[in-house]
Amino acid sequence: MSIMEFKITPSGNIPLQTGAATLDEMTRELSQGFYTTFSTLAGGTQVMGFHAHLQRLYLPAAGQGIHPSVDVGTLRERIAGLAKINLPKESRLRVILVKDSGMIYAGLQPFEPLSKQIYTEGVKVVTASMTRQAPRVKDTGFISSSVEQRRRVGGDVFEILLTKDGKILEGMTSNFYAVKGRTLITARYGILLGVTRRAVLRLARGQGMSIEYRSPRMDEKFHEAFLTSSSRGVVPIVSIDNKPLGRGSVGRWSAMLSKAYQAYVAQRSEDILD
Repeated sequence: MSIMEFKITPSGNIPLQTGAATLDEMTRELSQGFYTTFSTLAGGTQVMGFHAHLQRLYLPAAGQGIHPSVDVGTLRERIAGLAKINLPKESRLRVILVKDSGMIYAGLQPFEPLSKQIYTEGVKVVTASMTRQAPRVKDTGFISSSVEQRRRVGGDVFEILLTKDGKILEGMTSNFYAVKGRTLITARYGILLGVTRRAVLRLARGQGMSIEYRSPRMDEKFHEAFLTSSSRGVVPIVSIDNKPLGRGSVGRWSAMLSKAYQAYVAQRSEDILD
């Protein structure tokens, strides 16, 4: 899948030459910074949680006294222009604000949605003993430090779960949730608070579930589990480290929340341009 890279400036989007084959490769070619990744909707005009995605760049930059190359309004305009490039397909974008100069870059590729089979049959995940150094900040340094673990993804392995002291914190690129009865269990601390996470927790309460904020233990028996991310929504998990979860099939709560989130996205996605 081809990657296009741009420097975002007040005068426009400047195309850059890159040999990167993936957004992660593109990210590692740049100096360290803050980033966010999302996909477009509605013919390149909307993004789920768009304001929250942009705040992942501007809030930590402000906290460190970094001056971005463009303001939020201008960045919205630049992203709206990029989102038209892959039409009629939607786009997947990664926006990076580098710390040393405040320059903003964007990587762009056509968005390929997951197959329906992923949601109906579930996925297999494996664990790794590692965590983010600064969980609340989406720092590109984590992409570089986790490159070896990221290479494990592919084939039967859909995602890597990050663990500490025998407890599951989150996914490498997602948030993690376990289900026991009508209770949803998910970590509160030591994780990146995903844009999708808040919506899913709200939907879970609306479906009659209770929320228990703690890191599930790796040796704990769950009825089901799932992960969430902006581009993938709610993805059911059927095995962890080759051990079947529950009955080894998609659980009813995971399936219900996946459908509920799809409907939520259709109703609540934000326009790229105000």
